[in-house]
Amino acid sequence: MTVLEDRIEMAHESEELTLDALFERLEHMPVPEGYKVEIVEGAVFMSPQRDTHWEIIAAIYEQLRTKYPRKRVKSDVRVDYPGHLNGFASDVTLVAEGAEKDNKGLWQSKDIEFVAEVISKGTAANDYGPKKIAYALAEVLVYLIADPYQGKCHLYTQPKDGEYLTELSVAFGADVDMTTTPLELTLKTDEFPRD
Repeated sequence: MTVLEDRIEMAHESEELTLDALFERLEHMPVPEGYKVEIVEGAVFMSPQRDTHWEIIAAIYEQLRTKYPRKRVKSDVRVDYPGHLNGFASDVTLVAEGAEKDNKGLWQSKDIEFVAEVISKGTAANDYGPKKIAYALAEVLVYLIADPYQGKCHLYTQPKDGEYLTELSVAFGADVDMTTTPLELTLKTDEFPRD
């Protein structure tokens, strides 16, 4: 257990720790450049950005930008989600039209319409598990997982009571039809690289 994890555990036991306090501490730590930092159920995860990871993120971002203005499409921006100490920096996030940041300068989970996560080996369990639950609890309408190890996209829609009622799996190379979702677009995956 690292010193930070030990402090988190001690603070968790005393119920004094908040996401803001955790992120403030992390800002003063020497996080290597090119690493993304997230807090999932109170645990800190740092993962490096791989080339494959970035190529898929860029492809999703670019396709969203054909329909949505830049100010609504985000990447690696902190949003706090329901559950115990969930501060995610999702790979791609679409913020609702007219959404405003809260008094701490953060986007609110209630205003997130779409999230895409690109799987990394070290954090895949988070994307398929606690993050998926948190997104459903926040009623994020469309959640997309792009998995370069499987060579598939998993599209989750219809959030209800902490789960998604609908799941669609599409192999890389085929289009992900999101025309029946609030996004009303088709995501091309033919250029998504595999790991």
